[in-house]
Amino acid sequence: MMSNSIHPSIRHDWTREEIEAIYHQPLLDLIFQAASIHRQFHTPGEVQVCTLLSIKTGGCPEDCAYCSQSVHHHTAVKPQPLMHKEEVLEAARKAKENGSTRFCMGAAWREVRNNRDFDRVLDMIHEIREMGLEVCCTLGMLTEEQAMRLQQAGLYAYNHNLDTSASYYGEIIHTRTYDDRLRTLENVRKAGVSVCCGGIIGLGESDADRIELLQTLANMPEHPESVPINALVAIEGTPLENQPPVEIWDMVRMIATARILMPKSMVRLSAGRLQYSPAEQALCFLAGANSIFSGEKLLTTPNPGVDADKVLFELLGLKPRPAFKDQLSPAGELA
Repeated sequence: MMSNSIHPSIRHDWTREEIEAIYHQPLLDLIFQAASIHRQFHTPGEVQVCTLLSIKTGGCPEDCAYCSQSVHHHTAVKPQPLMHKEEVLEAARKAKENGSTRFCMGAAWREVRNNRDFDRVLDMIHEIREMGLEVCCTLGMLTEEQAMRLQQAGLYAYNHNLDTSASYYGEIIHTRTYDDRLRTLENVRKAGVSVCCGGIIGLGESDADRIELLQTLANMPEHPESVPINALVAIEGTPLENQPPVEIWDMVRMIATARILMPKSMVRLSAGRLQYSPAEQALCFLAGANSIFSGEKLLTTPNPGVDADKVLFELLGLKPRPAFKDQLSPAGELA
């Protein structure tokens, strides 16, 4: 059961100084504060399980310094065409059988174009929604009209990360502006699709950059429904291939601060989870993470497999969050 104590207010006017004070407090105090808030807004021990599939891999014209799929970098990833619908539907069925309630599809596109491939993705969304799964996509930049078409097909959420702070962004990406990203998020919101938006730590940014990113997210007109916190997976052939691994303490500090600033959001322990032990992941859940990606790959990077996550859930007493929970009636049916 969730606590009956008074909820902290949902705010959209956080100052940089307030966030700095939260972020830099002693770690155990930060975890305790985040855990307390988490239990006021969410069912303790309930974790959303998502599966992410790359339906169009490689050949991306963007130059994101962390990404193996960019044509600007020399990595082992080779461009592939859009997957056939039946392959994608089979992956979605398998994900549901393995306990996922959200199925996310990623395409290495700079932007969505109104062509046959987009029509095929819309068809995939419709059929996967019919399976009873929440459907999420990450397809690059969107117009408002394209966002509406996704919503009409049954899309539940759209992922478009800010990646880092506006101040540090130019060190990582040169082919798309920060405002381009914010504009796409605005189009998604206008279409009535849930926003999934977070960032990556370990890019070489400072604590001040992480705080600035969190402030941008927390001061949006509506907090993102999902906030993925990614630890960089350094990939050979990218400009960031020699970046050191992200320490668990940095991951926990980021997750806990996100939980305090955005109490109702799903905070996702996302890319880079494979490097953390079960005990370290438990610390992330304690600090307010309540969503994961399960499955052996996150687009092109390794991730804990389904069997490992089943063991982890049993060990920690975690249970999967139902699909469409916010829309369920007391009887457990879609309202």
